[in-house]
Amino acid sequence: MLSSAGVHFRSVQCKLREYSTVQRRYSTLSDMYLSKMSRQQLLTLIAMASINFSSMICYSILGPFFPPEAERKGVSQAIIGLIFGCYAFFTLVGSLILGKYIVQIGAKCMIIAGLFISGLSTIVFGFLDRAPDGTIFIVLCFVIRSVNALGFAGAVTSSFAVSAKVFPESIATILGFIEIFTGLGLILGPPLGGWMYQEFGYEIPFIALGSVLFLTVPLTMWILPNFDAVASQGSFLKLCSRVKMMLICFVVFTLSSGIGFLDATLSIFAMETFGLSAESVGLLMVAVSLPYGAASPILGILSDKYPFIRRWMMAIGGIATAVGFYLLGPVPVFHIESELWLTVVMLVVIGFSLCMTCIPTFTEMLTCAHENGFEDSLSTLGLVSGLFSAVWSAGMFFGPTIGGIITQKLNFEWGAGFQGGITFIAAFLLILFLAKEEIQKTRFMKINGAEYTLCAGEKSPLLCSSSETSV
Repeated sequence: MLSSAGVHFRSVQCKLREYSTVQRRYSTLSDMYLSKMSRQQLLTLIAMASINFSSMICYSILGPFFPPEAERKGVSQAIIGLIFGCYAFFTLVGSLILGKYIVQIGAKCMIIAGLFISGLSTIVFGFLDRAPDGTIFIVLCFVIRSVNALGFAGAVTSSFAVSAKVFPESIATILGFIEIFTGLGLILGPPLGGWMYQEFGYEIPFIALGSVLFLTVPLTMWILPNFDAVASQGSFLKLCSRVKMMLICFVVFTLSSGIGFLDATLSIFAMETFGLSAESVGLLMVAVSLPYGAASPILGILSDKYPFIRRWMMAIGGIATAVGFYLLGPVPVFHIESELWLTVVMLVVIGFSLCMTCIPTFTEMLTCAHENGFEDSLSTLGLVSGLFSAVWSAGMFFGPTIGGIITQKLNFEWGAGFQGGITFIAAFLLILFLAKEEIQKTRFMKINGAEYTLCAGEKSPLLCSSSETSV
């Protein structure tokens, strides 16, 4: 029994060494700042920031004016939700496929092709106001948005993998920095799109901002290096085999579901309830994106510097997001009247809590993949990036689709309450899992201490020394 205990104690030591290695791998950005960033890292950071900024600004311009414009074309609220949702659905499919074959296609090639396709389809979408009302308009919306989604999936999935490849020791901080530009794109998109729509009509916002995407193509071709890598035998099925990974994916799903719900329904709710214009609705949407972008770098640095708080950031952020959605309408069971100031405050809460929850998720997914036996390679980064983008896109499909149906059948208040409910469930399940892990860790350390004492006892002499015997 003593020998088996000694074997187990040595395996415990190995597990502890593996855990400390994983912690060091994702430790802090401060070390990177102490050693100056290389030229390749700096240029890569610029390229990734420009890709996320231009992609998000083109994505977010639809929110303030497309739903009312589509209604005038004879499109119902449920179909509008599906038009927003189909973008997410094809991003989901594209992310899984492109994430799996990122090595074969090439990370740089995938980014360039994705930007070109997304920019072209954004410009074409601007001419849909000339399409006949009804079925033809709806079909063209679905087709063009789907193509745009595939381009977006290639650019974003590859950009996540490239960022993690170039900055392996500070992933959360770099993603937090990039999320500043994601937030800027989300901030500028709605008000800029709403202003251009009111001043110049439907076409100009898409033509102007689609051209911005085209400008990033030569920049990316010049800046990004080629990444040589060998394809691995890993699969999404193996990647999702851990309970921890599934819970993180569920959390990511609920976050994007809430954002998609707001994109498809908030503008009509604000116009009907508060009498706001399209330009004012664009400013209202800044209440979500501004705190998200502002908090991203701070929370990213904290996530890298104190890795043990990442999981609790996701849990606490999820609970706060749920509260924000409950009071956004608010849900009728609270018997609180809808007020513009309350809506703005809750949008700020949602934006900050979404950032708190989202920033650590990619790093935690990558850590879980390495704990599950995946090698540290571009192929693994592609799988994790593809899974992250796919789950995010699944939420972006679910939110507008189901949220649009609930809003049409009931009202916006109940739709927001439903989003808060699923967000709360995800956060609650994660808290239960974390609590179970902490209990197991405590028992593990107690057993570890007992076995250490037991093994140390084997080294003590069985007979007393001669001096002790003489006494």
